[in-house]
Amino acid sequence: MTTPIRLALILFFSGLVLVTTGCSRGDLPDLGEVQGTVTLDGKPLAGVNVQFFPSEGRPAAGTTGSDGRYELMYTHGVSGTKVGPATVIIAWPDGEPGPVPVPAKWGAEGNLQVEVKPGSNTFDFAMESK
Repeated sequence: MTTPIRLALILFFSGLVLVTTGCSRGDLPDLGEVQGTVTLDGKPLAGVNVQFFPSEGRPAAGTTGSDGRYELMYTHGVSGTKVGPATVIIAWPDGEPGPVPVPAKWGAEGNLQVEVKPGSNTFDFAMESK
């Protein structure tokens, strides 16, 4: 085998090893899948951010669709959030007031706590404006 071909094969297989080991999920904590619905006065609330803040580590977030449903993402392409206790904050993106106010107890001033378990979790948040 000639040197350029040998070098090309070495580089190819080295790159293949780096790609396959770099894509592993071995460095992630235990995650639980989380989805649910956010409503305000019984109606779906679209376009709000739902954020789960674990006691330690990276938060996870999702945005509600037109039906009020959300799904948390831990990082790009990785769904879920860290297993264990988490504080939940529901707010309009970028701190904007939004078309309707989110009740204070559900926002950054509140102290809504949930316990995320391994596997699938559903947390529905039925907010009341009064």
